[in-house]
Amino acid sequence: MAYELNGQNIESDEEGYLTDISVWNEDLAGLIAKDEDIDMTDDHWEVVNFLREYYEEYQVAPAVRVLTKAVKKKLGADKGNSGYLYELFPYGPAKQACKIAGLPKPTGCV
Repeated sequence: MAYELNGQNIESDEEGYLTDISVWNEDLAGLIAKDEDIDMTDDHWEVVNFLREYYEEYQVAPAVRVLTKAVKKKLGADKGNSGYLYELFPYGPAKQACKIAGLPKPTGCV
């Protein structure tokens, strides 16, 4: 599978996760989000950018429980809960947000 952006094919695995995370940019994130039926808002971007910072620091894409706790610690209890995150990313906050953020599939996600 590949995404096409500005006449370029960007490779992804069979589930749509980028095979080379270094090619990620916000335009590509928007394309992936559209493919996931997500209309990106500031709230979505806040989680996506948080995930990219988390990955840069820990070199791992967090599973949903770890993601929820980390978001709660950094962004507060109103955003660090599964209800809020599932509202933004209904097919799984960790999986869907990581895909849009250009990160690998989180460990432990099926």
